[in-house]
Formats: sequence, structure tokens, C-alpha cells
Amino acid sequence: MVGSAMAAVLGHDIHFHDKKIALLEAGPRKEYDHMPDSYSNRVSSISPGSATLLSSCGAWDHVCSLRLKPFRRMQVWDACSEAMIVFEKDDLDDMGYIVENDVIMAALTKQLDAVADRVEVFYRSKAVGYTWPLPSHSCDTSPWVQVELADGRRLQTKLLIGADGHNSMVRKEADIKNIEHQYDQSAVVATLHLSEATDNNVAWQRFLPTGPIALLPWSNTNHSDFIDTAGAMFRSAISLLKPSGTAVRQLPPSVAEVDPESRAMFPLGMGHATEYVQHRVALIGDAAHRVHPLAGQGVNLGFGDVACLAHHLSAAAFNGSDLGSLKHLLKFETERQRHNVSLIAATDVLKRLYSTTLAPLVLLRTWGLQATNALPPVKEQIMAFASK
Repeated sequence: MVGSAMAAVLGHDIHFHDKKIALLEAGPRKEYDHMPDSYSNRVSSISPGSATLLSSCGAWDHVCSLRLKPFRRMQVWDACSEAMIVFEKDDLDDMGYIVENDVIMAALTKQLDAVADRVEVFYRSKAVGYTWPLPSHSCDTSPWVQVELADGRRLQTKLLIGADGHNSMVRKEADIKNIEHQYDQSAVVATLHLSEATDNNVAWQRFLPTGPIALLPWSNTNHSDFIDTAGAMFRSAISLLKPSGTAVRQLPPSVAEVDPESRAMFPLGMGHATEYVQHRVALIGDAAHRVHPLAGQGVNLGFGDVACLAHHLSAAAFNGSDLGSLKHLLKFETERQRHNVSLIAATDVLKRLYSTTLAPLVLLRTWGLQATNALPPVKEQIMAFASK
């Protein structure tokens, strides 16, 4: 998604009207004439900032015409105490949107088709080798990055943008180091049917020592998407979302059943590239960073990279500068590392803090959660940061 968004945003940028963009897409072409009745369990929580980015290339209108679910409130609480925090906007604006990944890809595909004269998409393609240019080339060397595809074709570019996931081949071939940590946990996702009719516009999350459980709104027809990083049985695990005490709070809806064959599992980890850019190379999305999903910020960090890099590349194109120059690529790296590192570190601290039952740490996080909930300006700052 992040790579497709990068190509779509640049393709619709007026300063790239005379540029040629190639997008290597490992998967098949995604498009919908009409939405299927079933829901995909591969969804993303899209922040208002990411929605703005998708609007800039016209994709968000297509998303809205297909399928999405806004949420306007988030309630988070601790399993070891009655501490809780509630996020909601006074003006009742949407805090975010739950959207199927396939819907986002279908919307981006439409917008890529609209600029097919500038952007060529190679579906079901795979890069198998790269040849890097020297920082200062002579008449005997090429200033281009050479890309060899599995089918034998070769491409060349003055800027290679790697958006190929946390096992990025671009990052490895460029010899960019990656700091990573495996959490020895897996996330389990599934689509759930609710027992009762509800507005279903609240995102719920409860921290357990074994990992957080979240119930995310998905439709108005008693569906929801569920994440359980503890990996426990669904029907018993979802009961843990119910608060044990008598504190005044909104209760999450009851679950009737799990959608057949909707369960999936993926390992969790944290990662961060020591560099986002080199001469003629830039990394975005999971190729540059990987974060625990408890904050729902993974794809939003990637879309933030797209917005930032597109801004600097547009300025470079307007000025007639070399797109692969480190002069503007380093500006992108500095801006995004400042934002991404702080969020990744905070998410990792939260994950570790809520993974313990030690009394002093439980008291510390209880006080912190209650204090934050009692300070609207602090909550507004948190929401503003997460909305970017």
C-alpha cells in the first residue's frame, strides 16, 4: 500500500508531469466493481492525516465510495487495575477509520490508472538484483540505479524508493543496517459478529499481561474486527474486555460468534533502519521501520513517510534538482526519524510496561493513565500526534 501510495502521489504531482515512474508490485491488480459481502481480516486503522494524503491523489473518495468505518471514541483500560483513558473529540469529528487493505489498494489502482502516462505498474513482478552507481560517477560509469527483474527485464532510475516491507531486499542490498527485536508474540485477527445492534463507533482496547486485546468497529451490521496478541481462545478472551470493577465507563458490546475462516496470525516485532536514505536510495514504510500494532500506527507511519518524501521530491523537481541527491533526501530522513523514533520508542515502552504484574510498575502505570485521562490538553496532544 505504501509503495502504491508513493507512486500515486508523485504521479498526480504537477511538478512530476515530465517524469516517468515505475512501480514494482509483487501482488496482482486490485480492483472492485462492487464490494463483496464478506469482509477481509486484513484491515488498517487510518488516521485523519493519512486520509488527507490519500485525498491529495484522489484515492480517498474511492475508499469512501467502497467501504470504511469511522470511529469517534477510543476507550483503553488496564486489566490489573481500574485505570482507564478515553479519547474523543469535542466536535464529534472522526478520530480515524477502519479500512480493508484491499479497498485502499483498489482505490490507489484507480488513481494510478488515471496517470498511466506517467506511472507504469509492473504487477506480479519481483526484483532480483540491484547495481548501485558511485556517488561521483565518471563518463565510464552510469548515474542510474540498475534494477534486474525476475523475468529478465532491466530498469534504471535516478532514485530507487524501497517500500518492500520489513524484510526489505532494497535495504539489505544497500547494506543499510536494521535494528530489530522480536517480541516472541503473535497477533491473532478475526472478524466477529456482535450480539446486539450498536452504533459501533468506539474502538476498545484492554491491556493484559499477555498482551493487549482490541475490538475495532467494522460495520453497522454487528461485525467487528478483533486483535488478540495474547493468542488465546476467542470466545473466552473477548470476555476479558469486560471491566471487572464498578468504575463508571461505557461497556464494550457482546460477541455472538467468530466469522468462519476469518482467523489469521502474524508475528510481532520492532525494527528501525539506521539510515532511511543513501545516494539515490530512500526507504519508506516497513522497509524503514516496524512497530507493535497496539497503537494502530504502522501504516500511518508509512503514509507519513510518503507525504514527507513527496514534499521534498516535488520541491526538488520544481527547482530542477537531481531527485537522487542526498541534499533533499537527508531532509526527509531527519524529519521522519524525529517523528518515527519517538513513536516507536513510546510504543515499545508501553508494550513492556503493560506486560508486567509487578506491583510498583502497576501502580506507576495506573497513576500515569489516570493522570493523563484527567488532563484534556495532554490527551489532545496525544491525539494530535497520532492523527498526523
